[in-house]
Amino acid sequence: MPELPEVETIARGLANHVTGDFIESVWLGSKPEPLKSSAAEIAATLQSRRIADVHRMGKHIVFELVGEGRRARGRQSGQPSSAKAQWIVHLGMTGSMLVCKPDAEIAKHTHAVVKLASGRELRFVDPRRFGRLSVAREFEAGGCEPLDVTLDRFIALFHGRKTPIKSALLNQKLLRGVGNIYADESLFRAGIRPRRRASSLTRESLGRLYKSVQEVLKEAIALGGSSVSDYVDSDGREGSFQLQHRVYGREGQRCLKCKTGIKRVVIAGRSSHYCPKCQK
Repeated sequence: MPELPEVETIARGLANHVTGDFIESVWLGSKPEPLKSSAAEIAATLQSRRIADVHRMGKHIVFELVGEGRRARGRQSGQPSSAKAQWIVHLGMTGSMLVCKPDAEIAKHTHAVVKLASGRELRFVDPRRFGRLSVAREFEAGGCEPLDVTLDRFIALFHGRKTPIKSALLNQKLLRGVGNIYADESLFRAGIRPRRRASSLTRESLGRLYKSVQEVLKEAIALGGSSVSDYVDSDGREGSFQLQHRVYGREGQRCLKCKTGIKRVVIAGRSSHYCPKCQK
């Protein structure tokens, strides 16, 4: 599943490509799973709007839309209309949001095609259909933004929690955007085993984890995210942070720091990778 660095990379690419463009028409596929809002609501909200901005919120891509859409123009005179709206895209496990030329071949599992006034198209492709499309007036993702949260707030989120620290890091109600890859990599750099209860960690340990989460996420964003499955950015390019992974996906291989074999355990149904010597 695309995590914070991958979604941030895609959102930045989309912002560079489509900010200021107008949406002329919307096509939505027949599969119901990707649609969190109804097809009619999505189409009516998007059509005839201008894309004012694109940004990330947690693991969601948020398109900020302005102007009167098709729904607003269809209201009777005197009724209020919304000048602003948001299109929310969650990529799920295998979703991608691509900017394409109109004559480019439409990939299998394309669930949405948004035609822009510039002649380009925004296409949402998702083979496994775990991604979601919705519209909102003011979207709220919940949880704290890991790149903005203060040290004191970070410590308060996890202090006293009896769940494994790995599970706590994946709890989107606490810290939004961090997933399996970056939780494993952050815990390795902080020297903390994923099974450790959050409540057992000292303020010093949580301070190390705070620093490692920030470092790992920023490094991954700089390298365009990790392409370990289907992930590509808005131009169809893969990321390269997977070449920097120190524990994730390296079960049985030697630790790059101490040469001990990397182990994998399952915590709350999720695989976790760690070095039994470097992490305590």
